[in-house]
Amino acid sequence: MTQMGSNRGEMVLAVFKYKHSLTRLQEGSWYHIPVNKAPKSFKDAKWLCFYQGKIFEQDSYRVQFYGEIAQRDIVPYRELFPNQLESKKGDAPYYRIHLKKLECLPQPILSIRPRRLSFVPTTLNKFHTAEQINDLFNDSPLEDLLWKQLKILDIKAERQWMLPVNNINYYLDFAIFCNEGFIDAETDGDTYHIQKDSAARDNVRNNAMSKMGWKVLRFTTHQVQEEMQSYCVHEISETIKRLGNLSDEGLVPRVFLKDGNRVVQQLSMFEPPAEYKTSHVPNNKNLDSGAAINLEN
Repeated sequence: MTQMGSNRGEMVLAVFKYKHSLTRLQEGSWYHIPVNKAPKSFKDAKWLCFYQGKIFEQDSYRVQFYGEIAQRDIVPYRELFPNQLESKKGDAPYYRIHLKKLECLPQPILSIRPRRLSFVPTTLNKFHTAEQINDLFNDSPLEDLLWKQLKILDIKAERQWMLPVNNINYYLDFAIFCNEGFIDAETDGDTYHIQKDSAARDNVRNNAMSKMGWKVLRFTTHQVQEEMQSYCVHEISETIKRLGNLSDEGLVPRVFLKDGNRVVQQLSMFEPPAEYKTSHVPNNKNLDSGAAINLEN
């Protein structure tokens, strides 16, 4: 099995900004992105998988298509779309990424809440074992350790959740939604605390989030590795209780109908399962951690 954290970025989650982006990929097996907006993780990626956002309606908030990169080149925008009218970005350089083959997962990786995502570096091992979008994140071993415990406790947290505060996008390690407030659980490595500007930056961040109803819990390397149950899990559980327990608001129900081992239909987002036999599919710039922005032109 791939060691936690190794091969980070061998696969990158990209995004379909438009529905026809998927059609183009299915017909021509290529994807594009402006060179000046491509993240560092993208440049060394060997595989791409693709997130379908809100525009895909019934098929939204999921990853199902993926493929191994065959080659990439840099071409001007007008070469990508020669039949379009000339525009200001005609000379702009774009990566054109050709896939060896566009593949489709038999069962998609779903998001438990609607969210925007793009350019999430992950590993093949995480991709092929993921039960939900949050399983793809590969930011740190500490986050993975806490995420494992949250899943065991069936706490439906969101990893790397973007929270706009005073014109700044914070990315939260873990966002936990309760009936009377929200929790931001941060796994701060030991090196983070020795940075001179960390305390002042955290103070501004925490005060701004507090005004919006967020409770910030920070855990050190030692606490995550040695005191997971006695301290980390205890603090999170007690805070959830104080904030009125977990909220189901915003959860996206995803129910698949089964015919033996074959998925034959997906119910609409809010359609009750009724008489069918069903089974459920398992389901930020934090100024000290990076995350990408939804960018495809």
